[in-house]
Amino acid sequence: MDWQIVTNSLPQYITGIRTTLVLLIISLASGFVLALPLAVARVSDRWWLSKPVWLYTYVLRGTPLLVQLFIIYYGLAQFEAIRQSPAWVLFKNPWFCAWLAFTLNSTAYTTEIFAGAIKATNAGEIEAARSYGLEGLTLYRRILLPSALRRALPQYSNEVVGLMHATAIASLVTLVDITRVARDVYANTLMITESFGVAALIYFILTFMLVGIFSAMERRFLKHLRPQQVATR
Repeated sequence: MDWQIVTNSLPQYITGIRTTLVLLIISLASGFVLALPLAVARVSDRWWLSKPVWLYTYVLRGTPLLVQLFIIYYGLAQFEAIRQSPAWVLFKNPWFCAWLAFTLNSTAYTTEIFAGAIKATNAGEIEAARSYGLEGLTLYRRILLPSALRRALPQYSNEVVGLMHATAIASLVTLVDITRVARDVYANTLMITESFGVAALIYFILTFMLVGIFSAMERRFLKHLRPQQVATR
C-alpha cells in the first residue's frame, strides 16, 4: 500500500465526495417531492389517475438506470428538434442529465414504497380519522401520509443507500465523482488498491453513515411499533 499516492490524491477524492453527495441530495429531494403526489395517485380508485403512475413506475423500475442515463444524455442529443430547442441548454449539461435520470428513477421506486405504505394503513386508523370528519386531502395530509412515511422508513433507507451506490455511474457522463477520481488515480499510477480500494472505503463509510442516520430515525419514529417489554417483579 503506497500511502503517498493516497495522501496526494485525497484532495481529488474530497472533490469526488462533494459531487457524489450533492447529486445524491438533490436527486433524493426531487424524487421525494414528486413521489408524494404520485403515491396518492397510485392508490387512487380512479383508474385514470392510478394507471399512468403504474405505467411510469413499471417502465422506470423495469429498465436499468444506466440505460436511462445514456438515453437522456446521449440519446436525446441525436434529435435535431432537441438541439434546436431552448431545452438543449439543459440537456447538453451533464449535471442536469444526471440529476434528471437519478430523480426519475428514484421517484419511481419511492412512489411504490410510499404507495405500499399507504395501502398498509390500518383500516381502524382510517375509520377513526373519518369519525372526526377528516376526508379527502385533509385525511391524507394529517393521517395517511405521516403514518405511511413513518412505516416506509426501512424501505426508503434501502432506496437511499441504493441510489448512493448508483451515483457511481455518473462518471460515465463526465461528472467527477468518487468513481471518476478512482479511475483517474488508477490511470496515473496503475495501483488498484490505492485507487479503487480507497473509493470502496469511502462508499462504505458513506453507507455506514446513511444507515446510522436512518436507524436513528426508525428508533425515533417507529418506537410505537416495537414490542413493549412487560415489567416483572
